[in-house]
Formats: sequence, C-alpha cells, structure tokens
Amino acid sequence: MALRWREAMSTALYGPDGFFVSGPGPVAHFRTSVHASPVFSSCLLRLLSSVDAALGHPARLDVVDVGAGRGELLRSLSVALRVSGEPAAAPLPLAERVRLVAVEKAPRPDDLPAEIEWVDEIPQGVTGLLVATEWLDNVPLDLAVHTPEGWRYLLVDPATGEESTGDPVDAEDADWLDQWWPAPAPAPTPAPAPAPAPASIKKFASGMGPESDANFLINGVGGRGEVGRSRDEAWAAAITHLDRGVALAVDYGHLREGRPAGGTMTGYRGGRQVAPVPDGSCDVTAHVAVDSVASAGERVARCAYTLVSQREGLRALGADGGRPPLSLASRDPAGYVRALAAASAVAELTDPAGLGGHWWLLQPVGVTLNPLMAR
Repeated sequence: MALRWREAMSTALYGPDGFFVSGPGPVAHFRTSVHASPVFSSCLLRLLSSVDAALGHPARLDVVDVGAGRGELLRSLSVALRVSGEPAAAPLPLAERVRLVAVEKAPRPDDLPAEIEWVDEIPQGVTGLLVATEWLDNVPLDLAVHTPEGWRYLLVDPATGEESTGDPVDAEDADWLDQWWPAPAPAPTPAPAPAPAPASIKKFASGMGPESDANFLINGVGGRGEVGRSRDEAWAAAITHLDRGVALAVDYGHLREGRPAGGTMTGYRGGRQVAPVPDGSCDVTAHVAVDSVASAGERVARCAYTLVSQREGLRALGADGGRPPLSLASRDPAGYVRALAAASAVAELTDPAGLGGHWWLLQPVGVTLNPLMAR
C-alpha cells in the first residue's frame, strides 16, 4: 500500500525493526564526521569549554547527543575529557562536572561506558551543549511534486520504492513550500508525446547521486519538493529542552536560493549509495533546508544563530590541517608520522567537497555566541 513519504520513512528508520533501531547501527553503513577522526570530538571539546566559560562554570554541564548512533561521539568525548586539563580558574575540572547523555531509539549498547546515560527522548532542563550530528537529515519528511494544479504529495510503496502522486498538500505544507521551496519555473512546451499513466512517477534508479537526472522522478510534470516543516519542528522542539547553552546541528543541506529541483532523497547500505526504498533495510536520508531550520530555532530561542560550513567551524576551533614541517621528520620521525596523520584527518573533515561542506548551525540560548566562534 502506498504511503506518504513521512510515514513510510518513520517506520523504515524508527519502527521496531527499523534501520536505526535494530542491527549494528549507522557506523556499519556510512561514515560521518564522528567516525572519521577524534579531531572532530577534540574540536567539540574546545567548544564545550567555551560554553562552560560563558555559562560561568555551572556545577553540572550537560552534553546531550541527539541521534547518538551507538554512542560514538560521547565515547570519544569521554576519553578526551579524561586526558584534557581544565584551567585552574574553573571551580572543578570539567570532567568532574560533565553529564554525558545519548538520545537514541535503539537499545543501549552493552559495552557503553557507565558514565554515559542512554535515553530515548531529549531530557528537560539541559544546561550546556546539545549536539545533533547528522540527525536532522533522518527526521522523516513528506515529499511533494509540482504539477500544473500545484503541489501534490508523493506516495511511496515501502516494499518497492515505486512512487505515485497523491492528494494536494495541506495548507501548512503549502505555506512552507511557498516560503522555503520555490516552485520550479514553467518548462517550455514539449513536443507532443504519449502521455504517461496519470499517477506514474519513475522509480529511483540504483547508484544515482542526489543531483543526478535519475533523481528528478518527475516525468515532465514538475520539480520535486522536500517538505522540511517536520525538521523545523524537530529542531525547535529540541531547543525548548535547552535552558541555557548552545545547540549545534551538523548536517548536509542547502539554502533557499539553491534548492535542488530534483530533490536529494537517497539511501545508504553497507557503505554504498542505494535506492531509498523505505523497507527498513537501508538508511533513507534527504538534505536539510538549513535556513528554514535555523529560522525555526531562532524563533524559539530568541537569540541570533550562526550558520557556517564545517570547514569554517572546525578551523575556528583550532583544526587547521596544515602539514607538519619536513624538518620534524629528521628530528622526530615518529612524531612527524603522527602529525601527518592528524593533518590528513583534518583535511578530510574540512574538505569543502566532502565533510567540510556540511553546515554548522549554532543556536545559543541565554548565552552570547560570538566569543565561542571567534577567529
């Protein structure tokens, strides 16, 4: 039975046998900044120290990881906290005040360190840093196709990925699309051709890229729209759990003036890009309308946000990726190799064509953000 994409995606990812709930977790299927290098968590630790100072070194400093996978980021932060010193001006060492909380629908991993809490909902009253690394792209959303009569929902068969057109979008989604996803310009009148079946939308082609022709799926009807209202609501709701501190979303996305006409929905399984069939066997993901999400968070927090690339964010936090001097190789060969490996890791994290092209959305709540990202 064909469903709207939001419902199909929700079951496929977060149902009892969903992709993120059962099995080995995301690390077995795709690589994120968290998995790429401990440099990422080291930079977040520097951000956390700045948040701590801005908050006046509270007795309890929360780090809440939303969409925690199997706890990889908090495991890395836990290790970094134990080996990193804290300035003597702080009342207590940072490690003694930090509360690490993983938010995930999957069961708690058996080997998770005891100091990491594991919950399935964001706790209330967070003071500190709330992190969402590649979470918003997996928040289920509806897809729509633009027809001569306006936007209509796309339906999908969860077993096959076959799509068909559904009802006109409701008023709230129509308003979101009108503000954040401009309708495509009318195409030139094509030469006469046999008309496709009224509800026919092409199936996703395997091995396609998010911007490939195979991802348009429009059969001459119009452009696809990914209705990001559910992501806006999820981010705004997360912000309401933060009493004071900073919320950081790290994700791939786009801005209003650059929305992809064919959409970005795709899938990943076992390290390979696959067709996004919402049957629970693969990740189903779509890029984030980051400007819309940022606006939703700002309305709740009532504080200005900062939106930068990951390349800019990591460099502001001390990850420059510069190669070590060749002179070090003769003085300290082992040290040179270590420094070269660290530089390579930073290069991967800051590559503008890869992870460095991700967006960093920093939303402060009750603190001043500018010193946190001073360059």
